[in-house]
Amino acid sequence: MTEALTAALGRYPETEALHAGQVAGPLALDLVAMPQITRAFAPMVRSGAYHVSEMAIATFLMAKARGRPLVLLPVVLSARFQERALLTRAAGPIRGPADLAGATIAVRAWSQTTGMWLRGILADLHGVRHADQSWITFEGAHVDGFQDPPWVRCAAPGEELAALVASGAADAGIFGLELPAGGLLRPVFPDLDAAGTAFQARYGFVPVNHLVVMRADVAHQAPAVVAMLRAAGARVESRAALAPAMLLAIRYCREQGLIEGDLTLDQLWEGLSPEIA
Repeated sequence: MTEALTAALGRYPETEALHAGQVAGPLALDLVAMPQITRAFAPMVRSGAYHVSEMAIATFLMAKARGRPLVLLPVVLSARFQERALLTRAAGPIRGPADLAGATIAVRAWSQTTGMWLRGILADLHGVRHADQSWITFEGAHVDGFQDPPWVRCAAPGEELAALVASGAADAGIFGLELPAGGLLRPVFPDLDAAGTAFQARYGFVPVNHLVVMRADVAHQAPAVVAMLRAAGARVESRAALAPAMLLAIRYCREQGLIEGDLTLDQLWEGLSPEIA
């Protein structure tokens, strides 16, 4: 057996067998303890801290556009409709996405993938442009060297995302998987199921949040890694099946200033073995 590859992967039903050492393969994966998987993204982009890593699609596209030596694998670890992550004050005046025109919105980071999808949805489906809003962020991008656009300000010390929305200092906030409890906030979209249905009817897919990447210097071992992820139960897609989601994410990243210029599908899969179709 070859030397183990270090891997930063979240702990999900689709990866539990890998974490438990229950998947046999031609190589060994040394799973790094990572209570919050998003903390793996910056070291992976900036220094190649792991051989294999889960990664948010916006982070990967930003890294790829800047020439970072990462190879994308067609393995989806997180995909969901995004609308339930956009919350407003329960007793506030916002009754739907159209009310966010000119609003102040708080989000963990401008480069957060959920925010990227939601800004695109607001623009495409509801005519609400991100550049006409004010944005408050709490962190910089995982990709070093990126500067937030001029309509974005950093939160002041001590400010918290949920508190800004609950107080009305921000008209809405974009949250991750863990939504705040307590009843002070509610979704901006009044019918979440209808919003998700409308997105899928227009674009034909559920938005992708996290995939898997490898360092380019070990990408020749990608077929073995993909086979192990598949055996664990992870969702392995074809490049063609992922193309609509990837192309829309590229467009949204370009329109929102996350990447300059454009990326093609060929560039997106550069370095991936042809046997992984």
